[in-house]
Formats: sequence, structure tokens, C-alpha cells
Amino acid sequence: MSRTDDAEREALLALYDRVMREGARPDGPGTRVERVGQVVRQVASAQEWNGILWSALDADGADAAIAEQIAHFTGLGLTFEWKIYGHDLPVDLGARLQAAGFTPEPTETLLIAEVAKLSLDVEPPAGIRLLPVTDAVGVGLMAEANEQAFGVDSDWLRHRMLARLTADPDTLVGVVALAGDVPVSSARMELVPGTPFAGLWGGGTVESWRGRGIYRALIAHRARIAADRGYRYLQVDATDDSRPILERLGFTPLTTTTPYEYAP
Repeated sequence: MSRTDDAEREALLALYDRVMREGARPDGPGTRVERVGQVVRQVASAQEWNGILWSALDADGADAAIAEQIAHFTGLGLTFEWKIYGHDLPVDLGARLQAAGFTPEPTETLLIAEVAKLSLDVEPPAGIRLLPVTDAVGVGLMAEANEQAFGVDSDWLRHRMLARLTADPDTLVGVVALAGDVPVSSARMELVPGTPFAGLWGGGTVESWRGRGIYRALIAHRARIAADRGYRYLQVDATDDSRPILERLGFTPLTTTTPYEYAP
């Protein structure tokens, strides 16, 4: 990798940190972003995401800041997440969180692509049609595909999609892939007004339909919408399974991200 490539990645990561983490906006109705000392957090209802978006801590103050956040969220009776990135300081932040009672979730990779440089001429495989999610029926199909793909309850997704579609539909794009009338894959894109970033989330395909290009088609579908709406970058937190597909499409890995969960 050339020094130019390294410099471009560092600059892009710095932009992401500044705009999407330190300068984060609430990600849904009824949520708020608070800046307390060197910590930026989102506080919401128990059905929404609660957690730490950004911090600028040093070794001397980290443990006190962690204790302060635990006290704040447990005082509200909320489970919350501290999402740390591979370049966050202090370097032992993850170990400090575990010592304080947090449980780490699987590590993923933050990848970003410039929309204008992506190949967007990817179509769904034969027998698959993509349905925009605009109402409760579409949300139900989307949640069904999500449950089948990931093996988890998707009530949180139903709540999130319906709340956003009702309150702020221009900031959310949902799509479900149908084989006939059967949902076999789904995904969403969250648009952040006033920033150059749109985030790709939740892409998952039912096991029997994997390996046929549906995931790539869902990425291209959302990327075309992002381009039409003037967003410059697409961001993904990718699993090890998704990362190779995204890199082949033109996404660049910048760092890792690991959620640490605290349950009161």
C-alpha cells in the first residue's frame, strides 16, 4: 500500500470520526445525543439503541468515565453499548470495559466506499424481485426475512422501521428481496442529513438463498438511491462473511469496531 493510500484512509477515518461519531445526530424519533466531558452518548427508550458513540479518553481518566456512564444508564434502567473502534484510546479501553462488567460482542470491520466509484450495474438474480419497504406490510416482510437470516427475534427492527417511516421517512430506505411472495433477504440504509455519509445496515439472506448475488444486489440498490440523493460515502460495519464481498465491490476497510454491552 502506498503512502498516498494510507494518507487517504487516515483522512477518511478522521472525517468519519468527526462527523458521525463526535458530531453524531440522534438516529431516530425520541432519541437524543448528549455530550458529557470527553464522551458522546445516545440516550433513548429501551426499544432503541442506547450507548457510547465516541470518546476521547486517556489512561488516567478512562475508568472514572466508564463508571460515570454505567451509573447514568443503570440509573435509567437501560442496557447500553459502548462501541469502540480499533484506533480508540486508551489502547486497553476494551480490557477496561470488560473489567467493569461489559461483555464484548463479535468484532466487525468498518468499510467505507465513495459512491461515485462503485459499480452499480448489479441486478437481482433470476426469480428475485426487490420490494421497497414503505408501510407496515413491507416492514413485516422485512422482519420475517431478518429473523430467518439471523435466527433472532426482530421485534426491535419492526419498532425501529415503523417509528422512522412514520416520523422521518426521508432518512430511511428499507428493501426486501422476494422469491415469489416469500421474503428471503432484507436490508436498510440510514441517511444522515447534513453529512456526506449513508450507512448500510442489516443485510442478511436466508441460508438456502445465499451465494446467488442477492446481497450484492441489495448493496447496489441502496447505493443507487444514495447517489441520487447526493450522498458521497457509504459506510458498513461488516462481518467476516460480508467483508470480502464488499471489498470486491470497491469498499475500503478502515478499522475494526467492537460493541461492548452492559446490562444493569
